[in-house]
Amino acid sequence: MEYHTGSHSKYLIKLHVIFVVKYRKQLLTGAIEQDIKALFLSISERCKFTIDVMESDRDHIHILIDTPPALSAFDIVNRLKSMSTCHLYQKHRLFLKKHFWKENTFWPDGYFGCSTGNASLETIRNYIATQG
Repeated sequence: MEYHTGSHSKYLIKLHVIFVVKYRKQLLTGAIEQDIKALFLSISERCKFTIDVMESDRDHIHILIDTPPALSAFDIVNRLKSMSTCHLYQKHRLFLKKHFWKENTFWPDGYFGCSTGNASLETIRNYIATQG
């Protein structure tokens, strides 16, 4: 594994994060899926973390994130979910209003997140790559 070196630290922080579409609606297809993936990559570049691998099924998305210690999992999740929801409603408002007519939402409040722990990164990468 390749460790990162900061001015006073050496680290390797990998997070496996899963977001589920609100109400488990199967909306991660076509243009919405591609827009979310592109937006997540754009956000990661701006916010100084890296998405190693990302794959989605119709109602959820798995992401393996490489992050510096200065960013918490909460910060990353908050940025990804809030920025992507705003972007999706700017681009796909009419479609999304058919599914979420009461409020501008796409993701529920929660998420799954874990460090890679004892599992090898290759095992996690393969697991994520075979989703969908």
